[in-house]
Amino acid sequence: MSIVKINAITVPADSGDELARRFAARAGAVDGQPGFEGFELLQPTDGRNVWLVVTRWADEESFEAWKNSASFGRGHGRPEGAAAGAGGAGAEGAAPGAEGAERQRPVGMSAELWSFVPADLGR
Repeated sequence: MSIVKINAITVPADSGDELARRFAARAGAVDGQPGFEGFELLQPTDGRNVWLVVTRWADEESFEAWKNSASFGRGHGRPEGAAAGAGGAGAEGAAPGAEGAERQRPVGMSAELWSFVPADLGR
């Protein structure tokens, strides 16, 4: 059964465009990861300042393997070889992900990782 991971990122009111730009710069970076099924960046339309990063994975093991990978580390501003932080929420959008690129400041003020599975509706 698929699992869904949602990273709820709180950003300052004037920083949403920068968050979207940083995600666009890394578009497709996770596509080849084993067990990865899909990604969406959801922008609030109701005045909130919480953006949602929604990913779908084949199983928890696939998500954990990606979270502990060098690819995740580069994309989330983690120094090469450093372990994943608690929950994998990290400083979303902290680095552009390119080797040797200058580290950028995080866009988000906070992040919270939510975990779900599709509900069994008896169909």
